[in-house]
Amino acid sequence: MEYNFDKSGAPRACGGNGGVTTALTSLMPLGDFVWIASAMTEGDRRMARAGRSRVEVDDQQCDQRFVVVPRRAYHQYYGVFSNPILWFLQHGLWDSLRTRDLDGRIRRSWEEGYLPVNRAFAQCVVEEMRNGTTPSYVMIQDYHLYMCPGYVRELAPDAILQHFLHIPWPGPEAWEKLPRDIVRAICSSLLSADVVGFQTDVSAANFIDTCCHFLPGVVASRSGDTVGRGGRLTRVRAYPVSVDPQRLRCQTLSLDFARYRKQLSQQVARQTIVRVDRLDPSKNILGGLDAFELLLGRHPEVIGQVKLLAFLVPSRGCVSEFRTHAHRVWKRISDINACFRRDDWEPIAAFAEATCTQALAGMGLYDALLVNSLANGMNLVSKEGPLVNRRDGVVVLSTEVGSQRELAEGALSVAPSDVEGTADALWCALTMSEEEKRYRAHQLRRVIVENDLRKWLERQSEDLAQIAAERLSLPLPLPLPSPQPALALTAAG
Repeated sequence: MEYNFDKSGAPRACGGNGGVTTALTSLMPLGDFVWIASAMTEGDRRMARAGRSRVEVDDQQCDQRFVVVPRRAYHQYYGVFSNPILWFLQHGLWDSLRTRDLDGRIRRSWEEGYLPVNRAFAQCVVEEMRNGTTPSYVMIQDYHLYMCPGYVRELAPDAILQHFLHIPWPGPEAWEKLPRDIVRAICSSLLSADVVGFQTDVSAANFIDTCCHFLPGVVASRSGDTVGRGGRLTRVRAYPVSVDPQRLRCQTLSLDFARYRKQLSQQVARQTIVRVDRLDPSKNILGGLDAFELLLGRHPEVIGQVKLLAFLVPSRGCVSEFRTHAHRVWKRISDINACFRRDDWEPIAAFAEATCTQALAGMGLYDALLVNSLANGMNLVSKEGPLVNRRDGVVVLSTEVGSQRELAEGALSVAPSDVEGTADALWCALTMSEEEKRYRAHQLRRVIVENDLRKWLERQSEDLAQIAAERLSLPLPLPLPSPQPALALTAAG
C-alpha cells in the first residue's frame, strides 16, 4: 500500500497489486494490527514524517507506519538484492540474470542495502512493541525481510515471532548459488522466529533441508515440522494463503465491476481465454502466448471464434530484467495479432496496468483461465477466478504453483514448460462437455470456500496462541489472539 496526493494535497492510499498486499489488505477486518512497510514514493515519505497513520482501503482501516531509509540503501535492498537476486533464485530463474560482476553485486547489495534496511525494520517493530500495552505478535512477511527476525530477537528476546513466506523456497542446491555466509545468515535469522510459515509442504520441507545443509547443530524432528538449534525450537508450517469470498462478492456487486464487465463483454468472442498476471518472468506469459499461438495454428476453426484477454500489471520496473521481459511480452502479442488478425477480429486483447476490479470482471467471462507460471508461492488468481466466474469456466493450472495441490481435482494440470501440453489443455477446456465443466467448477468453488482467507489466519493464530500459552505456562485452549499491536510487515509498501 502506498500514498499519493491529490491536487488539494490530501493523501490517498493506493493498494498494491501483488499477492502479499492482496492477502494483508483482506486481513483488515479480521484483526487489529499495525502494518509496517517501506516508504517507496514521495507520498509515503511525507506520511512517514507524521509517524503512525490510520489508513483506509475499501472501507477497511488499520494503522500503518513507514520505514524510511536512504534512497541508495533502498535501491540496493529492493532493486538489487531482493529483486532480482532472491526473486530469481527462488523462482528457478537464476540463469536468466544477465549482469557483470554478479558476485560483487550480491555482496555490495547485501551489506549496503539488505542488512541495513532489515535492521531499520526491526528497530521500527520493537518501537511499536514498546508502545503496546499487551504482548505483541510480530508477523513478518516475505523474502524482503529474512534478516528481520534475527534483529528483532536481539532487541526483544521475548517477542513472539512468525515469518511467513509468500514465494517458493527451493532446495539446498539452489541456495549454493549464493555465498555460504549469506545463506547461513538467512537461515539463522529465520530460525530466530517461533514459527516459519510457507505456502506448501514442499517449500517447508525444502527449508528444513536447507537449514540442515548449511547450518551446523541443526536437528529436525522426525515429523518434519520443527527445527532445533542452539536451544531454540522453531515450528515449520504450511499455511496455504487464500482469498476472502465475501470480499470478492462485494467487489462483484460494485458499480465499477458492472462498468468493466459491460466494456469487456464487447471484447469477447464466442469463447474466451483469460489470463491475469504481473509482468514478471516467473509468470511464464511468453510460454502461454506460445501455447495460444499453437492452438490457433493446430485448430484454424477457432480463428475468429476464440479470443485471449490478457490483463497484465507492470511489475518491478526498477529491475532491468523485468523491463526487458515486459518488452518481449508486448512484442510477442503484437506479432501474434499481426499474424492471425481477420477483418474486425484479432486474437489477443491485452490490458496494460489492469486494475483489480477490471481483472475480476474479466475473470467473470472466461471459458478457460490460463495460469501457467513457472513457479509461484500460491497464485491467488487461480482461487479468485472460480469464485467470480459465471460460465463454469475451466482452469488450466501449472503444476508449479502452490494452489495446484488444493485445486488439482477441479483444474486441468499442465507442466509450465510443456507448450504443446498447454495448447492441448486449452483445447480440452474449450471443447469440454457442460456436465464436466459444471463438476470441475463446483469442485474448485467448494475447496476455495472451505479453505478461505479466514482459515489461513486462524491456523496461524492458533499456533501463536499455543506459543504464548507455553511461554506463560497457561493451559490450553486459549482464545485466539487479538493483540495490540500485532504487526504485519511487507517490504513492498
